Amino acid sequence: MIRNQTSPGVLLAHSLFLRHDAKQLQRMRPYSPLATLLAAAALRQRGSAVHLFDATFATGIDDFCRVLDEIQPGIVAIVEDNFNFVTKMCTAQMRQDALAMVSAARQRGCHIVVNGSDATDQAARYLAAGADAVIIGEVESTLCELVSAWGAGGKASLEDIAGLALRDAGGGVIRTARRRYFDDLDHLPLPAWDLLDHDAYGAAWRAAHGRLSWNVVTSRGCPYGCNWCAKPLWGRRYAQRSPELVAAELASLAQNVAPDHVWFADDIFGLTAAWIEEFAAQVRARGTRLPFMMQSRVNLMKPRVVAALADAGAEEVWLGVESGSQTVLDAMDKGSTLAQVETATRALKQHNIRCCWFVMLGYPGETWPEILSTRDLIRGLAPDDIGVSVAYPLPGTVFHERVRAGLGAQRNWRETDDLAMLFPGTYETEFYRNVRDLLHGEVSGVPRASLDAQWSELERGELHARRAQLVPLPAAGG
Repeated sequence: MIRNQTSPGVLLAHSLFLRHDAKQLQRMRPYSPLATLLAAAALRQRGSAVHLFDATFATGIDDFCRVLDEIQPGIVAIVEDNFNFVTKMCTAQMRQDALAMVSAARQRGCHIVVNGSDATDQAARYLAAGADAVIIGEVESTLCELVSAWGAGGKASLEDIAGLALRDAGGGVIRTARRRYFDDLDHLPLPAWDLLDHDAYGAAWRAAHGRLSWNVVTSRGCPYGCNWCAKPLWGRRYAQRSPELVAAELASLAQNVAPDHVWFADDIFGLTAAWIEEFAAQVRARGTRLPFMMQSRVNLMKPRVVAALADAGAEEVWLGVESGSQTVLDAMDKGSTLAQVETATRALKQHNIRCCWFVMLGYPGETWPEILSTRDLIRGLAPDDIGVSVAYPLPGTVFHERVRAGLGAQRNWRETDDLAMLFPGTYETEFYRNVRDLLHGEVSGVPRASLDAQWSELERGELHARRAQLVPLPAAGG
């Protein structure tokens, strides 16, 4: 969707086509490309003319090509929404679409820059497809400097700009100086919401769910060390906006977009009780309290924190529970305990906040007893919903290094419902898909007798389904 700009300039885009992922299309929970909109706002603040190709409701690459021909931009910046988990994992379909967009822009003689988790990890692939540069890490400052350099008629050297991956004369990849993290988030402009078709988002959400949800982010990074979690962009640090400015953003959002609900897309929202308490006070004072959904950790859900979240408007909290086996949690370097899972779940329920869990299957060392422990934890504590995945090796993680030797040709899921094992786990993919379906049945009202029969049937085939016994991974810190 193109709005408000008529002169050539920078065309920002992302590659998350809703139509190219059957699961996401069926769920119909489209969120704005938040990181892309923040990059657009930063460029505007520097005086650039900015256009947007929003892939969310587009039919495919042909739509992008039509926008290229209509706008005829000098610069194309493919900035993925780095706050969206789909972008973080990068499905093969997303990569295919992003590379096709690079190729289309190259054919039209544009300067091209790409930013995202996959481009950071696979810079050579994107440069070979035709990108002039890949932004490594956070995007705003580097993108603004790069656009200024290209606007200088080629007089500035890109190698002087920190935070880039570039092609060298021999076809290899060189990286410029590492750019320091931008931690003063309060000085960033608000996202360029006006570039989006609000009506399209509102119609999609209200038809599927009866209300419009919108995404906001209050922080960057995560200070914890789960060994399967990649941090190619934000790093293992936690930069946070002030609660006053987040409340002010909600007031502006209410005026410009008018959502009924907010998803805080942070890896960890709030982090401390003091921040959340001040945020609650600010939204009350401004009259901007909205029901919201967020992510956090079980060890952070202490009574004072949960009470503050309820006061601030929390409706649903997603926790990374991962497993009902403490041995598996320790192997993940999760830094949490099953006792904390119980405390957090009960505290959230006592405050009438929906408690939802992320569950991970297939981590090395997990066998049938550990799977049953996860099932029994779900049965005992009755989370309101769960999201089930299998262990996914992301480049740059300890986990990836541990299983890299066993990785085959497929290194990414095709779509988000793939749930394929990408390394030799205890069981094959289809076995884990069956476990996933049964775990969802545990929280969706399937009669217990029916579930028990299905679990028994799965157990009868468990030894047949198991691969050769694998050597367990070392415990925490190993």
